[in-house]
Amino acid sequence: MNILVTGGAGFIGSHLLRSLNLYKNLTITAIDSFHGYYSRERKLDQLKMAGSGFEFIELNLLNEKKVMELFENKKFDTVIHLAAIPGVPKSILNPHEYIDLDIKATVNILNASGRTNVQHVIFASSSSVYGNQGHRPLKESDANGQVVSPYAASKWSAESFCHAYRHLYGFDLSILRFFTVYGPWGRPDMAIPLFVKKLLRGDPVSVFSKGTARDYTYIDDIITGILSVMKRPKESRIFNLGSGKPVSIEQLIETFRLFFPHLETIELPHRLGDVQSTWADINKAGKELYFNPSISISEGIERTIEWAKNYERF
Repeated sequence: MNILVTGGAGFIGSHLLRSLNLYKNLTITAIDSFHGYYSRERKLDQLKMAGSGFEFIELNLLNEKKVMELFENKKFDTVIHLAAIPGVPKSILNPHEYIDLDIKATVNILNASGRTNVQHVIFASSSSVYGNQGHRPLKESDANGQVVSPYAASKWSAESFCHAYRHLYGFDLSILRFFTVYGPWGRPDMAIPLFVKKLLRGDPVSVFSKGTARDYTYIDDIITGILSVMKRPKESRIFNLGSGKPVSIEQLIETFRLFFPHLETIELPHRLGDVQSTWADINKAGKELYFNPSISISEGIERTIEWAKNYERF
């Protein structure tokens, strides 16, 4: 099988590449543009962690001509499209960049996939597409387009383009909605890495809005879900990939207190664009992908802390 991974130097992409390297029957190409959302040095370290069993190409997905040339030359069977710029706060400050990199770049991938007869497109979406629907488990059918940030709007729009190009060209389509992924090499701007960094320095952590909750999902469980859907292409499907066990901010603080007993917090007001709660109903993924996340929040945080202690750039 000939596979393309976009966003290969990113958090999820680099972990995925490391796992794909274990399969002997795969030809793997990874691409990344090294967008400045976080440092090039960090992404190069992540590529080094991923191993050497793939070809890496630096490529800007907005360059439609170069994207098409790559697809025509490589003749991919499966495309795993992870590349995007994340983050709600920055999407509010610069929405046009999210339109470019999360929508237009996705259209270039979809168009090239369709025109070169890619068999299976896997698109990385987000729990943000559910908007603010209260503290309850959300099924895939609960997304209604009523998103609350430009980032979420870009993901919802990209999902719509996935359906359109699947209709035009007939490739199998799998849309995966990730719920707050964390773990070693996690995005530096996310809550858990920020907490770890501050606590290792003995600094207080900033807490936005008490009473919020997130469905924190450990990176290894997410990779298991991606690999499972990769092995099971089937027409057009959407899956939630989460832990199915939301953790309140208060619970998260108490979990960190197990490792940092003297933890102190600074309370800050609600951030514009943030939702109150995320909670994945993973019954569909469980039944069709045999998805069964196994890493608890305490174990996942412990692993992340140990990694951070040993990573010189953290």
